[in-house]
Amino acid sequence: MTVAPVDIKVKAIRLVIVQYAGDYRETVLRFMNGEQETYYAQRYSVDAVAKIAQRVEAATVICGITDEFYDEVLPNGVRAIGAGFRHTLNMKRLLALIEQQNPTHLLIRTPISQIIQWAKKQNVRVAMTLADSFDTKGIRNKVDNFILASALNSDQVDWVGNHGINSSLSLAKIGVEPKKIVPWDWPSAVTPKDFAKKSFPHKADAWNLLYVGSVIEAKGAGDVIEAIAKLKAFKQPIKLKIAGKGDIEQFSQKVKQLNLEEQVEFLGMVPHQKVIQLLREADLAVVPSRHEYPEGLPMTIYETLCVRTPLIASDHPMFQDILKHGFNSMVFTAGDAVELATCIQALMVDSALYEKISLEAEHTWHKLQIPVKWADLIDAWLFSSSKNQQWLLENNLSSYLQKAITA
Repeated sequence: MTVAPVDIKVKAIRLVIVQYAGDYRETVLRFMNGEQETYYAQRYSVDAVAKIAQRVEAATVICGITDEFYDEVLPNGVRAIGAGFRHTLNMKRLLALIEQQNPTHLLIRTPISQIIQWAKKQNVRVAMTLADSFDTKGIRNKVDNFILASALNSDQVDWVGNHGINSSLSLAKIGVEPKKIVPWDWPSAVTPKDFAKKSFPHKADAWNLLYVGSVIEAKGAGDVIEAIAKLKAFKQPIKLKIAGKGDIEQFSQKVKQLNLEEQVEFLGMVPHQKVIQLLREADLAVVPSRHEYPEGLPMTIYETLCVRTPLIASDHPMFQDILKHGFNSMVFTAGDAVELATCIQALMVDSALYEKISLEAEHTWHKLQIPVKWADLIDAWLFSSSKNQQWLLENNLSSYLQKAITA
């Protein structure tokens, strides 16, 4: 989708993008120094904001969690503000930073209802782009979800994007109007056509299992380590590589306690290009997210499907209807290290199952593709026209559900 060029500066659009974390200034400067992406579509999103900055009066990115406070205009024309909140957001201070920019439009990249409430009082147009799911269990979650949904359903909010269909359905489940929800995706850097189907690895040495993501309990990092310990106890030759940052010291101690120093390797944060290589080289990949983790649809799943490495994943609600046990993946009960170990072992001994899952990766990947890309959603909202509005309506969740009914 291409948005027609318009002399937007005459219209005096002042866009403020608010995100919980992700240091925009640090990323831009790192790219200027010739360094690589640290996660999927990082350069794409940075460049998309820079392109918007060229077409509007002002474009500002406010990052909540940064090591220090800063406020500067970067060489790409984007004003970057690091709020300097180390651990939790100071909402009063964050709203003050937003107000100082005198925005006409707010793009919110984290589900915070207080910002929407402020925007409503100031008559500032709002759109939200998320990559989150929403837990509906427990009184606190129900109350928070109700407050968020009520804010998103207000007339001040034009569109609410979420990464993937299931995460968009999660928004509808908490009460957000489907006509406002637009499922979106990142553009594809690689596709399954770039890689051949994998053959069963008849190995004399250990199998290689790869975990990519935040190294925290809620993402299932500890469950994978425990599964490796159980496989070791049954003399299964397997090694685990963990790529990502997080509670490394905590899990390193766990590895030592389980005597797994020779089986588990922490790689730390690795460039995104290296992640693709690691996923392809691995014999197996694992996405063990627990249900409490607010998962959208992790890029590790997309990328694993692209490189056709057999995937083991938890039964997280956002993976349902996408991953089918014994067909395009192995699925285990989240938090169950024994069941996870059993899934890994099944692929290590069954060549037909291994090759079937690798073969099915391409078809599964194609089913996940969505026409709306992140930057196109923002452009169509920001540079509004009848054509752009119609395009968003044709690709909102209501249209998707209607197509599903009539298919």
